[in-house]
Amino acid sequence: MNNQLLQRGLYLEYVTLGWNIVGTVIVIAAAISAGSVALAGFGIDSLIEILASLVVVWELKGGSPQREKRALRLIGLAFFALVVYVLLQSGHTLLTQSHAQTSVLGIIWLAATLIAMLLLAWGKHRTGTALNNPVLLTEGRVTLVDAYLAAAVLVGLVLDSLFGWWWADPLAALVIVYYGLREGWHAWHEAG
Repeated sequence: MNNQLLQRGLYLEYVTLGWNIVGTVIVIAAAISAGSVALAGFGIDSLIEILASLVVVWELKGGSPQREKRALRLIGLAFFALVVYVLLQSGHTLLTQSHAQTSVLGIIWLAATLIAMLLLAWGKHRTGTALNNPVLLTEGRVTLVDAYLAAAVLVGLVLDSLFGWWWADPLAALVIVYYGLREGWHAWHEAG
């Protein structure tokens, strides 16, 4: 049974990796095309999700207390790096009043990502709980944050697109700061 659960955990991470690799390319291209700080922040978050998934795969394939601590610290540091980027970029966008263009591709991808990440987070939570694996559980929360961020950025893009609220894009990106700090702090302290 433990081997089946371990394989399910690895499978969930591989699906997450595949989704985020494709998504990073799509979102970064959409962010550049639209000039959207929120999409750029979400693209960087996808890179962090890739890193987190790789860390979990590494930990699941050779779990030890030392690897577990290192994995949790790496995930925490990645979140803190995201926070710094988004704060700087959002601040710059708000100060310069840069207006993002509508990104239909970004909106479609974010809606699909919201659904995919909710399902993956649910699977990781169930599997991590059954395995009693804090790294998989923490990365499951990373995936859930990814879903929340997709929703926040989606709302910002839609508000900007429908009503011309240019400030909705960088404000939506600031949601990433809150969740990034919270989850980075949690992962760091989970490592002990």
